[in-house]
Amino acid sequence: MERLVMPVVRAGAGIFGVSLIGSSCLYNVEGGHRAVMYDKIRGVLPQSVGEGTGFKIPMVQEPIIMDVRSRPKEIRSITGTKDLQMVNIYLRVLSRPRVDKLPVIFQKYNTNWEDRVIPSIGNEVLKSVVAQYNAEQLLSMREQISTQIRSTLTKRADNFDIILDDVSITHLVFGKEFSGAIEQKQVAQQEAERQTYIVAKAEQEKKASVIRAEGEAAAAEIISRALEECGTGLIEVRRIDAAKEVAESLSRARGVTYLPSGGQGGGSNLLLGLSDR
Repeated sequence: MERLVMPVVRAGAGIFGVSLIGSSCLYNVEGGHRAVMYDKIRGVLPQSVGEGTGFKIPMVQEPIIMDVRSRPKEIRSITGTKDLQMVNIYLRVLSRPRVDKLPVIFQKYNTNWEDRVIPSIGNEVLKSVVAQYNAEQLLSMREQISTQIRSTLTKRADNFDIILDDVSITHLVFGKEFSGAIEQKQVAQQEAERQTYIVAKAEQEKKASVIRAEGEAAAAEIISRALEECGTGLIEVRRIDAAKEVAESLSRARGVTYLPSGGQGGGSNLLLGLSDR
């Protein structure tokens, strides 16, 4: 019986051992990642491994999985401007490692290359660029300065085998003194604009008064000339027109009755006031 059992046990153990060794020889690399192979005999191998399932020598080789996708990183730097104003700048950087240089990057900076390299070169570039401009220029020339920072930082990152997909200034925070000065300047500018509006309005009102006065003088002159030419005829016409307006107003009023003349050949029409009782 033992002669039959022992071969079966040895065969099962062999199959299990082969299966165990086979599973330890495989590793997976997910999308957006690469594997850097560390060999205990030869060190870091010069070529990285792409996505999919790879093979390794158990107990000798160990794959290090690295993310090669573009990732955001915020850099904060407190630096001085050309006119000695302190400014707090927030810079957002999208970076990724060069795939063909992954083994070199791992040897120099390990897997946390982003935290070791980006803040260092970011602060260096920000301080050098900001020192070339005044505080007001940082506000008025923000796009131009952001472009200069992007260009300079991209060149510096290339020396570390890092690719920058985007670089942009997200916040500019100045010191309390400069912020107060900007606020006072804006208030003064608004007050100056308000005073300009008041002066312009007064000037327009003055012109309108002059035009009205000239119109009234011209009207008085025309009436005076008409009186000289027509005698009392113009006054009589004006009196009749005024009487018509009064009669029309009274005819529309409550408690007033209009009585036409009863005789032939004309006569005076009467307006009688009636009590509301």
